[in-house]
Amino acid sequence: MAENNRYDVIIIGSGAGGGTLAHKLAPTGKKILLLERGGYVPREKDNWRPRAVNLEGKYQTKEIWHDKDGKELHPHANYYVGGNTKFYGAALFRLRKEDFGEINHHGGISPAWPLRYEDMEPYYTEAERLYHVHGNQGEDPTEPKRSGPYTHPAVSHEPRIQQLSDDFARLGLRPFHTPLGVMLNEKDSHASRCIRCETCDGFPCLMGAKSDAQVCAVDPALQYSNVTLKTDSYVDRLETSASGREIRKVIIGNNGSREEISADVVVSSCGAINSAALLLRSKNDKHPNGLANSSDVVGRHYMGHVNSVLMALSKCPNPTIFQKSLSVNDFYFGSEEWTYPMGHISFVGKLDGETLKGGAPALTPGWMLDLMAQHSLDFWLTSEDLPDPNNRVTLDSNGGIILSYKPNNEEGHKRLIAKLKELMQQQTKCRIHGHECHEGLFARNLYVGQRIPLAGVAHQVGTVRFGNDPQTSALDVNCKAHDVDNLYVVDGSLFCSSGAVNPALTIMANALRVGEHLIKRMV
Repeated sequence: MAENNRYDVIIIGSGAGGGTLAHKLAPTGKKILLLERGGYVPREKDNWRPRAVNLEGKYQTKEIWHDKDGKELHPHANYYVGGNTKFYGAALFRLRKEDFGEINHHGGISPAWPLRYEDMEPYYTEAERLYHVHGNQGEDPTEPKRSGPYTHPAVSHEPRIQQLSDDFARLGLRPFHTPLGVMLNEKDSHASRCIRCETCDGFPCLMGAKSDAQVCAVDPALQYSNVTLKTDSYVDRLETSASGREIRKVIIGNNGSREEISADVVVSSCGAINSAALLLRSKNDKHPNGLANSSDVVGRHYMGHVNSVLMALSKCPNPTIFQKSLSVNDFYFGSEEWTYPMGHISFVGKLDGETLKGGAPALTPGWMLDLMAQHSLDFWLTSEDLPDPNNRVTLDSNGGIILSYKPNNEEGHKRLIAKLKELMQQQTKCRIHGHECHEGLFARNLYVGQRIPLAGVAHQVGTVRFGNDPQTSALDVNCKAHDVDNLYVVDGSLFCSSGAVNPALTIMANALRVGEHLIKRMV
């Protein structure tokens, strides 16, 4: 094979896992190729238009998957440099210390990981620095021990959110500032790249001020001459040596063309669903069930959280622009009357009338949706789903993705919703409308709730789990395939359990951890 097609490391995928790993390895001088199936997000006004982003899905893949019943599934996935982080809400939480151990849930057992929180902690700290995470140490009642404070102060609450935070505190809760990856300088707005706009959560940032993998990891890595990015490069399959013990060729297939490249180390960072699909597509005589799959776990144990958006309306408008600054974890592990975990309460970005059209009845007047959005507080609730081997990624006869998923462990989520409604009903007095508005909390018992559908795959984890036992896991503790000596998987696939917070920071931190291992391997 030609020398210019030979690398020390090939990383497939440039998101939270792959982009972060490329950044970690860039200073080594090793010849690194970063492959991305898409290109850069076009920088255009539609980046900030809710109609284009939310209603038309302009930047979502047009790929069609299927569910377990054969129905078409249009995934809310984005194939660009930086991966799905280009569109995420930049809420960057650590998993709780307890999440790394076995936890008893109402619906079953959340299994332990093959490493402890203490093993991951230094890499969480490193990831928070790399991704400019803003937060206040010690506010979150479930926060695990940290080796140091956040480098950047928490994003401040706007008045309406501060009122809500104060009300929660008066009710005995410990609300806290959401850890956010944004390049914000509130002390010097002129020097701040972030402008606290309403188009952060779910939108690409025109200012380059959201801490996504392209801005924070890929672009800096490309400043090194030994790092190459190849866009519009869909990896069709991985081919092994005759023994099956190493990857010899990475096959890029685009529009009927075929290109072969190779490396000493190959890393799949395509996201939990597409990494599983790549390994399954790459089956051969030595790996008849797919690469790294002698355990038959590849594609299984898919998790994506039990997520809901809950919108509460009041007579007083909510003029908040940047709404995602507040979180509540008081019920993460349960309550006095319910000893099982419930989950996490925070906010989505401020909803608008255009976005609400996507879930509203067809004949709902636009003015009504606009009015609702102006008077809403827009919550995001996350609970843990449990690994089920039948919740899985498989392929159809054409290599297309089938995502089979049956929700589980839902009782805790139902109780979390009930707990939030109960808090809303413990009213405070509004200076304008009296108890009919409840300025700090909410006016009427009008709640619009929507479960995130199967196509919402932003929190995808668990399909190529790691562990110490090759019979029950696909990867070892360093995320190397048990069955293939030079194959690693560095994305959300490795998760043994999902926890109840966004997985992005854990994926980033683990990429840094695996990067440190690879640096030692390549010496």
